[in-house]
Amino acid sequence: MKLIGSKKSRAFRALWMLEELGVEYDHVPSMPHSPEVRQVNPSGKIPTLVVEGAAVTDSTAIMTYLADAHNKYTHPSGTVARARQDALTCAILDEIDGALWTGAKHSFVLPEDRRVPDVKPTAKWEFERATARLQDALQGPYLMGDEMTVPDFVLVHCLGWAKIAGFPDVGDRLEAYFHNARARDGYKRAAALA
Repeated sequence: MKLIGSKKSRAFRALWMLEELGVEYDHVPSMPHSPEVRQVNPSGKIPTLVVEGAAVTDSTAIMTYLADAHNKYTHPSGTVARARQDALTCAILDEIDGALWTGAKHSFVLPEDRRVPDVKPTAKWEFERATARLQDALQGPYLMGDEMTVPDFVLVHCLGWAKIAGFPDVGDRLEAYFHNARARDGYKRAAALA
């Protein structure tokens, strides 16, 4: 397996899961639209996982594939627990990742003449509402209880991104959750990568 993408992107989520799984992989720390990415993913987006000669794109699709393939950090497909896990993942992507991405696009990603800075306070408000709901729903040390699952990788990455981007604080329970997850050895190994 080869994961293409800088750890300063959503590729970090997949790198972290790979480190938690303890599987062998190669990491190519490329930025979006680099020649290494475009060779396997014409969109130029990162991360891209190359496995068995095929390119798997999107960090959540990559993590879902890895979790299913290794039967870790996920509930079995076809179960109510898996449906709840997938719903939680989608909610985090829609309401938290989406708010962060909106803020980023209108800060530095889009061409300057396409940015609407007035949208950023709304993105921060959406983020704050979504994290408050998650804080109330937190079931244990991780989102679904005692074991990490795919949505934890997404949320912890988003909470770190939010701190860098100056989004609102998330409350004591989510803050403790965030620090607990980042204390994991797999997280530390992924953070130490080039």
